[in-house]
Amino acid sequence: MVEWIKVGGSGWLTDLVGLGALTSLVPRQVLDEAIELHGCREERVRKLPAHVVVYLLMALCLFADDDYEEVAEKLTGLLAAMPGSQWEPPTRGAITQARQRLGAEVVREVFERVARPAATPVTAGAWLGRWRLMAIDGFTLDLPDSAANLAEFPNDSAGGYETVYPQARVVAISECVSHAIVAADVSGCWDSEQTLAYSLYGRLTPEMLLTADRGFYSFYAWQYASSTGAQLLWRVQAGLHPYWLKDLEDGSWLAVITKPTKLRSGQKDRLREDARLGRDLNPDQAVIVRVVDYTVPDRKGDHIRLITTILDPEEATAQQLAACYHERWEAETGFAQLKIHLRGPGRILRSRTPDLVRQEIWAYLLTHWALATLICTAATAAGVDPDRIKFLATLRIVRRSVTDRAAFAP
Repeated sequence: MVEWIKVGGSGWLTDLVGLGALTSLVPRQVLDEAIELHGCREERVRKLPAHVVVYLLMALCLFADDDYEEVAEKLTGLLAAMPGSQWEPPTRGAITQARQRLGAEVVREVFERVARPAATPVTAGAWLGRWRLMAIDGFTLDLPDSAANLAEFPNDSAGGYETVYPQARVVAISECVSHAIVAADVSGCWDSEQTLAYSLYGRLTPEMLLTADRGFYSFYAWQYASSTGAQLLWRVQAGLHPYWLKDLEDGSWLAVITKPTKLRSGQKDRLREDARLGRDLNPDQAVIVRVVDYTVPDRKGDHIRLITTILDPEEATAQQLAACYHERWEAETGFAQLKIHLRGPGRILRSRTPDLVRQEIWAYLLTHWALATLICTAATAAGVDPDRIKFLATLRIVRRSVTDRAAFAP
């Protein structure tokens, strides 16, 4: 069987493998760079070279209902039409071995190289002033209950409850308007969302305005995230009592928050007095924030307190900030796209070992980012909000592009 004929005398048959409409967003060059960086380049010619395995992993995410052999047939079956190839799609065992050779870090590297915000300056609903609206949140994924997965991802969470299946926790920063996930971390459920989030704040940039729910606030997280130059708009717990400094015309107020430990009451009083007099503060001990308080009538008067690094009401009013905070829920929409439409409702992942679990999760994150970016690009070109383009319809189109024989280069 001749599997490795040259194509036009310039490359191998498997160089023709792509991912339809998503290939341009996850180009072969990026795959090759990640493979070289992690030393996963194959030493001998194989039916499933490393770059094909990455595309195959994304195809497995696109066709979550199909088994390995069926997805491999959809992705590579057209190679059999090449003159003299005698191509046969790889078996389940060959795919599993190829995944094991590749590991998780290559797929993570590819994601981190390509995952960027999708909105442009003209994308509707993407910005508050000069800041790109972003959100941080988390979700969990059910895993097969193999012995290896149970050992690495035990089915007891940081909240003290036991789950039916082992679970992995993902915390991600995503762009609100496009739902594109641009940074993520993966661990077991024994790690809290706040712990995982801390590893992501270094990915923030000064053009971003990061929104977060009250579970993410701590003095140290706020200090680290704001040190990146990004603006922050976070809800805080009822137990946080910022020290009042000044009322502002739009109904918000300036306050100082201090480091919660290792400061005696006298030190805190001096820091507050320094803040009141406009003296410079040691950012390791205290920071000035702006507070926005409001209630939501249709939630039984639920009181919400936000703090932000945007201190000047002329740059963003309290009303604008309150409306902006509720865009944070777009992150939940993006996670639902990944968990319900892409993976399938109630479905567990395929992988039965921890390394392949992480590999599969990074493949899902990569595939969802590419789909979200495709949607946002189309919406921007049409001058509409990306929410107007249905995720499921886009997914169907992309699936057809992977298997469309008419689109295959002759």
